[in-house]
Amino acid sequence: MTLIIIGIIIAIVLIWLISAYNKGIILRNYVKEAFSTMDVYLKKRWDLIPNLIETVKGYAQHEKEVFNQVTELRSANYGGLNNNQKIDINQKLDIGIAKLLAVAENYPDLKANESFNNLMGELSSIENEIANSRKYYNGTVRELNTYTEVFPSNIVCGIFGIKQEKLFEINETERQNVKVQF
Repeated sequence: MTLIIIGIIIAIVLIWLISAYNKGIILRNYVKEAFSTMDVYLKKRWDLIPNLIETVKGYAQHEKEVFNQVTELRSANYGGLNNNQKIDINQKLDIGIAKLLAVAENYPDLKANESFNNLMGELSSIENEIANSRKYYNGTVRELNTYTEVFPSNIVCGIFGIKQEKLFEINETERQNVKVQF
């Protein structure tokens, strides 16, 4: 009788262990899928930036600092970046794009340019998609991170190397208004 009870307890623990491991893997895969979706839009924006810079450059020759900052950020090989690097560089690009758009506001001829307006429409659409995919990504990361912290699943995650992921957050610089000085 004692062996049967011990067997049942071991079976319950094994079933729970397998279930907890599987849930951790499922959550990790959701995070990967969410990042992949967001990454598609980040790459689209990444590819759009040089066209936007060239269009604005033609009108605002003396705004070299803004162009250089965005171009420098953009100079990395996007495919060679890991997920955390992509998050970090895109957070910095958000600031650069905001400055670039603030510069563009000071040039009425530029705002009337059809090419610029098309690029801005495309950028606006991509930014909306990025915002939506960031929400989804952060939601899946929150679930995974919570799961890796909560007892007793934190033990299973620790044993099997299921780790927390980085949220896609804005930094303090992005929270402030963009200041353009001439």
